[in-house]
Amino acid sequence: MKIKTALFAAFATASVALAGAPGAEAADLPCRTAKLIVPWGAGGGTDVIFRQFVESANAAGAKPQIQVVNIGGQGGNKGAKEARGSKPDGCTLFAIHQSALTSFFNGRVDFTWDAFEPVALLTRTPAIIGANPDVPYNNVKELVEAAKKAPGTVVAGGTLGSTSHFIFLLLEDAAGVKFKHVSYDGTRERMTALLAKNIEIGEINLAAAKKYIQTNELKALGITTPARNPEIPDVMTLQEQGYDLIYGTDRGIVLPKGASQEVIDHYAAIFEKAAQDPKVVEAMTAKGTAVNYLGPKEYTDYFEKTFAAWKRIAIEVGLYKGS
Repeated sequence: MKIKTALFAAFATASVALAGAPGAEAADLPCRTAKLIVPWGAGGGTDVIFRQFVESANAAGAKPQIQVVNIGGQGGNKGAKEARGSKPDGCTLFAIHQSALTSFFNGRVDFTWDAFEPVALLTRTPAIIGANPDVPYNNVKELVEAAKKAPGTVVAGGTLGSTSHFIFLLLEDAAGVKFKHVSYDGTRERMTALLAKNIEIGEINLAAAKKYIQTNELKALGITTPARNPEIPDVMTLQEQGYDLIYGTDRGIVLPKGASQEVIDHYAAIFEKAAQDPKVVEAMTAKGTAVNYLGPKEYTDYFEKTFAAWKRIAIEVGLYKGS
C-alpha cells in the first residue's frame, strides 16, 4: 500500500497559531537557569534552530534564563532518557521532534511523546534528499532508477529509528525500491559522511547544508514540500518527480511528565514570544524552516494525530516493533 500525502496534510499545513499564554503570571521556579536538553550534537540543524529560539527568549528577559545543553548519542535517545528522568520542576526542558515516535516504533526505547508534557511546537523543516557530488544521478527519479537496477546497494545514511531514516523508508515504499541503510548519530555526522563521500545519499536540510548545495559540494535531489523552496529554486519537489510524499521535521519543546500547568503555560508564553520575534522568523526562513507555533493543547492534539498516522505508516513499511 502506497503512502499518501493525506497522511501528512495535518502537519504540512500547520500555520502560526498564537495559542500560548502571553498574559500568564510568571511561575516561581526553583532555579536561576533552566537547561534545554538538545539530544544531538552542537552545530547540527536541530541545535542551530533551538539556539535561535533560546537566544531570543533570553534577550527578551526569560526567567529563568535558558541554557542549551547538548546530550548526543543513541539517535537522540540518550538525551531523551536524561530529560525523562529529570524533576518536573521547570528547570529542565527537552527539545523534541518525531524521532520520539520513530524510536518507539522500532523498539529502541519503550516510551514516546506522552512521557512528557507538550509545551510548544515551534518549527517545521522539510527534508531534502541529498547526495554526494560523485553519484551519477541528479534527482530523485534518477536515484530511483539506479536503485531499481541494483537493489540494496545504494548507501543511505541516516540515524536509524529517527526522521532521517524514516524519510528513506517512505521513499522505498513510494517508489518500490530498497536502499542499504547505514546509521550516523545526527545531522553533523551524516553531513560529514556525505561530504567525505562515504555514503551516497542522506537526508539534509537548509539549516545545515545550504552553503554546500550552493558550492556544489553536495547535490540536492529533491525536497519534500508542496512547492519549491525559493532559497533553492532549481530543486524539484518529490511530487514534481512523481512521488506523492510531503514530509518535514517538526521541532518543539516539552517538559518532564508531571510538570504543573502553571509551569507549562509559563514556558509556552516565553516561546510564543520568541516565535513572534522577526529576527527568529527571518533566521528560520533563511534556513528553509517555517515557524509553526502551537500552544500546549494544540501541540498535544498534534502529537496524538501524528502518532496515530505514523504508527500506521510504520506498520506498513515493516518498521513497527510494538505489540
